[in-house]
Amino acid sequence: MPEFAFHFAQPWWLLGLLLILPVAGWLRYSAVQGRYARIHDYADAHLLPHLTNSRELKPEERWRRFGLWVALWCMAVLAMAGPRWDYTRVQLFSPGSDLVILLDISRSMEVADVQPSRMTRACQEIEDLVDQNPAVRIGLIAFASVAHVASPITEDTATIKTLLPHISPDLVRLQGSRLSVALERARQLLAGQPEKSTRSILLITDGDFADPNLEEQIKSLADDEITLHVMGVGSPDGGPVPAHMGRFMLDNRGKTVESRLDEETLDRFAKAGGGTYITANFRDNDTRQILKSATEDSKAGEKADETAKIWNERFYWLLVPVLLILLTRFRREAVAERAKR
Repeated sequence: MPEFAFHFAQPWWLLGLLLILPVAGWLRYSAVQGRYARIHDYADAHLLPHLTNSRELKPEERWRRFGLWVALWCMAVLAMAGPRWDYTRVQLFSPGSDLVILLDISRSMEVADVQPSRMTRACQEIEDLVDQNPAVRIGLIAFASVAHVASPITEDTATIKTLLPHISPDLVRLQGSRLSVALERARQLLAGQPEKSTRSILLITDGDFADPNLEEQIKSLADDEITLHVMGVGSPDGGPVPAHMGRFMLDNRGKTVESRLDEETLDRFAKAGGGTYITANFRDNDTRQILKSATEDSKAGEKADETAKIWNERFYWLLVPVLLILLTRFRREAVAERAKR
């Protein structure tokens, strides 16, 4: 696009200004015809307002209202055309890193062996990862017995932070931890990304999976150049699994179900996926390590001498006076209506 100091993003909307001419013609025609309407055969002109509960506008009043409509219509059409006169240059980047977070939301993630709970700690870790993220595109999948895509892979990672307070085990009716389903869903999301991007999965969980052949599935992901990193949440000592109403879950023998962090299995998963295993903590080094691992093989980088112009939209400058004028008109009509009563 030529670098004009001022231009319209959608100039075809300017054709809407041509509507002013037929409206002006209709206004003139209706004013002339109104003088010869058949209603004048039944009453004198000065009596008509009392019979019809309306009055015929004087010519100067009609054209004054028409002028106001023309001004509002012109500003609205110009706003729709998208006026622009400045832009920001943005450096282009080549395909970078894509990371899909698999968040375990099974009931065991409510165990409070790490304060305030495993789930809260996991969400804090995701928030830290988003805040420290330099250039990684992130997606989020919450899973238990089924996998839910909470956010597709996106550069607008701030949306993920807004979702975190609403994610909990209460989102799923059927409890369980089916990691195989979540891994397959993550593979599908990553398959839609640029081929040259570095693709990774971050599994945040406490372990305890009953899926068969998980290691073979993880190795299959590694063969497709998808790296699996694992973040364990919890402690080896574990704790009772909460149920509802302040109670704990019971097994078939009536004993309290306890959940412990299975670091050995999770570390084995990470090695099978060619990634890193870490245990979540209150410090930032764990998320930094994950981000470093997710970007160390990244092909991201600035394209030499290639930039993109991001134009600053200014249409709202024209809509503000339109709204203010309309508000004053509504106010005037409301006052006039109350005066009649």
